[in-house]
Amino acid sequence: MTTQTAPNVAAPRVRDLRLDFFRGIAMFIILIAHTPGNFLSSWIPARWGFSDATEMFVFCSGMASAIAFGGAFQRSGWFLGTARVSFRIWQVYWAHIGLFIAVAALMAGFDYYGGFDKNYIGSLNLWKFFDDPAVPLLGLVTLTYVPNYFDILPMYMVVLAMMPIVMALQRIHTGLVFAFMVAVWLGAQTWFLGDYHLAFPAEPWSERKWFFNPFAWQLIFFTGFSLMRGWIPKPPVHIVLIVLAAVIVLINIPLSNIGVRAVARDWFFVTETGNPVIDARLALGSLIDKTDFGLFRYIQFLSLAYLAWVIAGDKGDNLLARGTGFLARIWGGILKIILKVGQQSLAVFIVSMFTARVMGFVMDMIGRSTATSLLVNLGGAIFLVATAYGAGWFKSQPWKVNS
Repeated sequence: MTTQTAPNVAAPRVRDLRLDFFRGIAMFIILIAHTPGNFLSSWIPARWGFSDATEMFVFCSGMASAIAFGGAFQRSGWFLGTARVSFRIWQVYWAHIGLFIAVAALMAGFDYYGGFDKNYIGSLNLWKFFDDPAVPLLGLVTLTYVPNYFDILPMYMVVLAMMPIVMALQRIHTGLVFAFMVAVWLGAQTWFLGDYHLAFPAEPWSERKWFFNPFAWQLIFFTGFSLMRGWIPKPPVHIVLIVLAAVIVLINIPLSNIGVRAVARDWFFVTETGNPVIDARLALGSLIDKTDFGLFRYIQFLSLAYLAWVIAGDKGDNLLARGTGFLARIWGGILKIILKVGQQSLAVFIVSMFTARVMGFVMDMIGRSTATSLLVNLGGAIFLVATAYGAGWFKSQPWKVNS
């Protein structure tokens, strides 16, 4: 008599509290950063280091994709897993088209009906689309026209399209996944391949490329994906790693936007004989480049992410409210809201990009004093929270409860 053993199937992964928490935080930062003339944007993480909320969003999206799509590949096979990812790309594509049309219509409405001194169509460099829409419209639907304000979702779509390749490579050997990530990232670097680097055109009438090069940004996405799938082991909580990560984060501050341009403007410049001084951020060039995802951005973000991971505790236990006091209840309510925003990140992101332009318009009308700016930001944040709860309600399909 032989004993049959169950196939070696990985245990289902439980959603990590930290994933939704940090994605929720990223959504609020993205809203602040995209609001024109918002003084709060001077205090977002991007001003204090090389990385910003984009890294948070893409990294956490990779982790979430490992849960949502990685499991589909494992349960249903490569073909159906690819179909699942393709359906998500289809959803994101139409979200991108809808966002562009909504924001473009908003800008046109401000200009057409308002008669304001400011040209809102021009504020997003949408002249071509309105002057002669035939070519830009064709470019919009084929993703060959990607204005800078609308460049995150196209990047996300291309990275998602790489997932079936990554999953196929991992079936052969996990090391091939990391080789693929590095090779594609190198292929996207202008310092490595010059004009022949991997990139997509952003405009049919110019040489401009997508601001977020997906072949470069896949590195941070699949890092998060690999961590959540277990292909990269969970880093240990060790004093040496904590100190190292803290040092990397701290030494970035003098070279940050705040450090170079505001706090100690004269302390670190590169000077060429007979030429004007060039600030340190320009001198670092490709190492901190955002379009091609420079190496220093990657290192600084991973250091920051490790510290946040340690502080939040195992599965986010340190984020939970302790006790039953007033402050504990307040924090518990705030945490619940942040988690909800993180859980509905795509819907919240779409709405935030539209809301940011509305917030900028409102501040154009009422001024940008500290009080009015804080009030407008609070209103925008409340709207994002309402969007998250609304999206969650619709996704729960409450009309099916009694059917």
